Amino acid sequence: MVDHYNEYKESRGDWEDTYRNGLDLLGFKYERRTEPFRGASGVNHPVLAEAVTQFQAQAYKELLPADGPVRTQILGAVDVAKEEQSKRVKDFMNYQIMDQMKEYEPEFDQMLFYLPLSGSTFKKVYYDDLLGRAVSKFVPADDLIVPYSANSLEDAEAVIHVIKISENDLRKQQVAGFYRDIELGEPPVTENQLEDKKLELEGINKDGQEDQYTLYEVHTNLDLEGYN
Repeated sequence: MVDHYNEYKESRGDWEDTYRNGLDLLGFKYERRTEPFRGASGVNHPVLAEAVTQFQAQAYKELLPADGPVRTQILGAVDVAKEEQSKRVKDFMNYQIMDQMKEYEPEFDQMLFYLPLSGSTFKKVYYDDLLGRAVSKFVPADDLIVPYSANSLEDAEAVIHVIKISENDLRKQQVAGFYRDIELGEPPVTENQLEDKKLELEGINKDGQEDQYTLYEVHTNLDLEGYN
């Protein structure tokens, strides 16, 4: 599977270069220029940043209205009982998303910012045993590794989610039985130019990220002996 990861990663190298260059053109970070002379001014037109923020604002308003994002539709014959059940389902799901799932709104807002920049973003919804509820996490396109030629996630031979996790959170997941309880070594130092650029734009010091572990969650089909 390591070979698959490296192959998929290389297949989208051009996309990563374009994405990284696009982040530079946002002009969110002040640059001290020495070319063509020390102290020279550099200007990036804000059209890209304006387009991104306008898309984010418009999409947020449409996809996350004040009364919640969930709508229901009744299939088949409509009667009073089904209409009441439909309203209960809608109200309960909106309550879960907007009240119980504290991470939903900020992660959704962040996803809408990166979507026009990267071209694709993903949501990962799963049940968290530690929290005792469903969670909805934003997964950036650069953290989801699939064959670049795949038309959809369903058609992909394998889907690899690169997860950055602190030692404390990883240890809690081990104790809960979600991950195998094995000895953890020192987290390896990895180089990721795209991740470095995003941290730079967000004003985050990379030194604070060095104690994180990197997990590769792989979803694929396996031919296991004894299973048909």
